[in-house]
Amino acid sequence: MDRNAEQQPSGAATMAAVSTDYAHGQLARAFVTAAAHSDPATRARAEQRAAGWREVLAGLRAGTLAIGSRTPAADLPAWVTPEVLHGGFATGRARAEGPLQPHETDACRRAGIPEGRAELFAHSLTEPGLADLWHLLDTGRYRIAVPEEAALLTVAWLVRAGEQQAALDLVDVLRPFAARLRFTPQPADAPSAAPDTVHRRTAGEASAALARRTPNRAVEAQREALTVWAPFADDLLTHWLAAGGSPVPDGQTLDGQTLDGQTPDGPWHRRGAELLLRYRTLAAAHPLCGKHRNPRENLAVLRTALELTVTGRQLDPRTRGRLRHAVDAMVRRRGLPGSAEHTTLRRAQARQAAQPSHHAVARLLIARLADHPRHDGLADPQALLAPVTEAESTALPAGTTVPPALHKPVLAATSASVETLIARGLVPSAEVLAELAPQLAAVTEASAHPDPALRALTAAGHKAFAGRRSLLLLHYARQVRADELPWNLAVRPHRTADAITRDAHLATLHRLGALAVATFPGTLLPNPLLGELSALARESGADLPFVEELAADIFMGGFSPKFLQAARIAAELLEGSLYERYFGIDYASVYAMDDTWQFSALCTRRAGRTGAPWSVTGNGAVIEQAQILTTHNLATLAGPGALTPPEGWDVLAERAFTTACGFASRGLATRTARRSAAFAWRQMLFHLSLCPPRTRAAALDALTARPHPAALADAVADLTHLALGAPPVHTPLLGWTSGERSGA
Repeated sequence: MDRNAEQQPSGAATMAAVSTDYAHGQLARAFVTAAAHSDPATRARAEQRAAGWREVLAGLRAGTLAIGSRTPAADLPAWVTPEVLHGGFATGRARAEGPLQPHETDACRRAGIPEGRAELFAHSLTEPGLADLWHLLDTGRYRIAVPEEAALLTVAWLVRAGEQQAALDLVDVLRPFAARLRFTPQPADAPSAAPDTVHRRTAGEASAALARRTPNRAVEAQREALTVWAPFADDLLTHWLAAGGSPVPDGQTLDGQTLDGQTPDGPWHRRGAELLLRYRTLAAAHPLCGKHRNPRENLAVLRTALELTVTGRQLDPRTRGRLRHAVDAMVRRRGLPGSAEHTTLRRAQARQAAQPSHHAVARLLIARLADHPRHDGLADPQALLAPVTEAESTALPAGTTVPPALHKPVLAATSASVETLIARGLVPSAEVLAELAPQLAAVTEASAHPDPALRALTAAGHKAFAGRRSLLLLHYARQVRADELPWNLAVRPHRTADAITRDAHLATLHRLGALAVATFPGTLLPNPLLGELSALARESGADLPFVEELAADIFMGGFSPKFLQAARIAAELLEGSLYERYFGIDYASVYAMDDTWQFSALCTRRAGRTGAPWSVTGNGAVIEQAQILTTHNLATLAGPGALTPPEGWDVLAERAFTTACGFASRGLATRTARRSAAFAWRQMLFHLSLCPPRTRAAALDALTARPHPAALADAVADLTHLALGAPPVHTPLLGWTSGERSGA
């Protein structure tokens, strides 16, 4: 789900104005990036964003887009996956529309039908078409990129299961969009990987990342300098040293060589002309290194002097002096060409230049990846990172090692348990964990279906649905859920809803929640991860109110009912705690609230926003107070979610303190650093509050004794006061506001 969009209260007139202003601002930013960025790929992406924002503005002007609605495009039902831009703004297009995909064109050609979605839809409902779909179901050799691509597979499963009426009803729902949307899956070269393994990237994505490793111009220029221009400079120097006569004054010695001032003979001139012709050929063929064209470089000095001499012109005193200086400097620096010193240097440079480029090694890795299914991860990525073998030595020397810079895209495709990926350092952030969560949740959701083919289809569809970006919604409307999709509804009766299934969902919820909190104790849980936790909670029968991080630039001032529910859970868990005292919360009054408006008003008052004009900073301050009161899902996980970290809450507090120090060490002048430090600090206080009294006292002593950045001095001092049972004396560390301490 998109972290930048969530439910907002009503206010249609204000929302319309904000929508237009926001869209114009995003369009301007995208245009500037598309026009001025140095990276072509970045410019191309910015051009696509600009096109999307132009569609948003056109839809707003024409009245065909309803920003804030579950059905923003008038001609598309809610179940269609919309194309959504930053902030939850729909463009009016569906993600499953657009030109025919290659797999659709291939399917039409194989079936001998005209190339079109409506024609492919109709063919899929014939006996040959259903046979093709049944083959995909049985082999599992398909991929679903957007949820709609599971629709006709579901029809085929229903037909085979004897559910003809359900299949016909589903076809009736899909048929009006048959010419517009993709309802057929993408064929794959292999079934999905083992059920309990996850991967951040696929082998195909790793290959694409390596393919973007184009030759490094600076490195190739250096290689050219060593392999082309250094040998040519040696030959040019040797030619001048071999001159029977020279513009160098009589009797001048250069490291033991005497140039006697005689006029160069005819053969010397001919060899010089050949060298100049060779120079022009080399310069045309090797344009990367430009030092040979720099008139201050020794090579250019020797070449220029030779051009004058070969044409019969006399060198003026200045040119003779520069030539003499260049020859002397080259011999003094590297030795005479052919000497032991010079030969040793050139051999070392040749070995350096002969080292394969990253670009060449990347090509080898791409060839190795071609032997693996493109749509899955890699069970043994280290095997692909082995040195070049004898069989591969036609392009690269045998024994060549893969440089560390090329390890990252391959290791990102590692397929293993999420715990293994974390242990190997391949899950560097909570956001990356959120990328992996749908793969785990998909397996759990699929386990509710006894039929193997339906299990695989459900898992693939769940992963695709996880990529659906959430819309900006008004009136506290909720996002479309997976169980609202027509094809999921059609197979819902075939789902086993027993205690074992509910327990499986609850176990996955506990697993993901524990991994997120224990691995990243100083980081907010990302919205995509919260979306998966919410779905797991619903299927397990648990009433857990996971609250998303709201976007300050589109916040309209109020909160949905689940925020009050989450705050009441926090009040029950934390009343009288260190956390409550530090932030000056009256959790007893929060627990007594029974109206969401009261909660919204409390957040606004604590943020000091009463009567203040709209601003992003002011919105952020109100949102942060809601996060403080609810603990942003930590209380929900630790209370009714029954989360208990094996390491102990004191260990998590220490890790969160380290995270806060890391951000604060950069100073708190920037919004990002300040917010990140404040969030980590808040989570540290939560972890401390759940420690047993003796453990908490020891943890407080250890933390206050630790070195810390000056930016945290006041906050650490308040920890000391809290440890002694005294109230804090400074303003709480907040990410969006500063000034006087705000109370409940």
